[in-house]
Amino acid sequence: MKQWLGKGSLQRFFRDMNRWSVLVLIIGSFIGLPIFIVAYQLLKGPGEEWEHITTFLLPHYVYHTFFLIVCCAIGTLLIGVGCAWLICRYEFPFRRVLDWMLILPLAIPSFITAYAYAGVFDNGGTWTLMMAKLGIEVQKIDVMNLSGLCWVLSISLFPYVYIGARAAFRQHAQQFREASHLLGATERKFFFTIALPLARPAIISGLLFVIMEVLNDYGAAKYYGINTFTTGIFNSWRDLEDLPSAFYLSAILVLLIFVLILLERWQRGSRSYATVAASDGGSKRILLSGGKAWFVCLLTVFPLLAGFVLPVAQLLYWVYYTFWDVLDVAFIQLIINSFFIAFLAALLTTILALFFVYFSKWTHLSGVRLFARTASLGYIIPGAVIGLGVLISARMLVQGTASLFDLRIGFLLYGSMLTLVYAYVVRFFAIAHQTIEASSAKIGSQFFESAILLGKKPILALKQIDFPLLKTGLLSAMTLLFIDIMKELPLTLVLKSPDVQTLAIKAYEYIENGDQIDKAALPSLLIIGAVSCFILISNRWLKT
Repeated sequence: MKQWLGKGSLQRFFRDMNRWSVLVLIIGSFIGLPIFIVAYQLLKGPGEEWEHITTFLLPHYVYHTFFLIVCCAIGTLLIGVGCAWLICRYEFPFRRVLDWMLILPLAIPSFITAYAYAGVFDNGGTWTLMMAKLGIEVQKIDVMNLSGLCWVLSISLFPYVYIGARAAFRQHAQQFREASHLLGATERKFFFTIALPLARPAIISGLLFVIMEVLNDYGAAKYYGINTFTTGIFNSWRDLEDLPSAFYLSAILVLLIFVLILLERWQRGSRSYATVAASDGGSKRILLSGGKAWFVCLLTVFPLLAGFVLPVAQLLYWVYYTFWDVLDVAFIQLIINSFFIAFLAALLTTILALFFVYFSKWTHLSGVRLFARTASLGYIIPGAVIGLGVLISARMLVQGTASLFDLRIGFLLYGSMLTLVYAYVVRFFAIAHQTIEASSAKIGSQFFESAILLGKKPILALKQIDFPLLKTGLLSAMTLLFIDIMKELPLTLVLKSPDVQTLAIKAYEYIENGDQIDKAALPSLLIIGAVSCFILISNRWLKT
């Protein structure tokens, strides 16, 4: 045993351990604590209501969730891939404007799109009123059902697929097209046999984002009365007061996400999707004219109208009547708080991710890197689950400090801005980590290593060499984080308090109160306006 410890893994551990390893472990533990606590809670077994949940509720959760995943996957693929191909392959009126405007539906949280659609097509809605003024009697279009929810989520989330597919189609070199045409391939055959397979990784990546957003959705499903896993987690926790069962439902949901990711990687196998870099000729498009050009234009305009223009128009209509009823000093303070929380959480997450990326490079301990990857899984775990994990973490910390040091710190953690910001850091850390890691990989290590050989300390080399080159990547990370934090609802609902609220929570509270649904328009438009600006800035920086 002594000989094994001297020559085995323990010896290598102390040999490879350095101060950067310790810092990576500290940051990883800070980020991963709620995730590890959620996993630990599963060891305690389900709660008292678990039998009732599995008998009467779980079948509905499974059916509705799988139905949403399949329908939204098909819908977003058809819309996202179709629009990306038309934008990249053909030249038609307003193509350049539509190129970036098709991203804008992401600016609207899905629960806001859901209640805007209900306001348009329900009884007494805008659509029926407009038709009545024109002397046309129409019946309401029932959107508050499972099919309506599929449409709302699909038209809200298709930009995830569109962005990835557009970037992939643009990378196809002109010689692929020319070679296929010389061999007699039609445009249709070129799309299905060459362009689409080469774009597969980017499209599937966007589709996984869509599926995770569908699984994370709470507001739209709750408003339309559809029972999914996320609504079930809230119901088990709040209505049934059975937190252990809520964790078990969370475990099933997380397991489902891992299975989907593993299935995608298994199906991809060892196939390579590398392509030759596109030349200047790679951007040549087929010029359309006449009716065909306007038909293609209408095809690409429709998703923008349905996913962005229609909801925004309905919100503007409501704001016209409710603006002065909603706007007051308290609401202005809410706006300031919401923007401050989003900015603070985005900044803190970006800083931690920057240190995490570089400290991981400077450590020689491979196990630390594996731990680091595990700790940054927050984004693939639904927000409600992260919120519950943060609540348990806060409770354990309060109880531990009270018993060990006789300190009462509950007022600092329960319902405070500090806890909410921490939850956002855990939830969205992976976004900043991936963005900064990709930017760092593009820079390379030659300049940094040269500075180290010249006697510079790693931190000084990072500050003087890599940091200036990383500015665009850091700003991009902050922008993406700000967008997601402003739109986040389930996590914020778990941790909300009367003293700390956001625009998303305020809009949701108005929606929950049926008599004040039109007042949700102003906070919703503020979210959309802010997120739209940051989406356009991000699109410019990332040049997708």
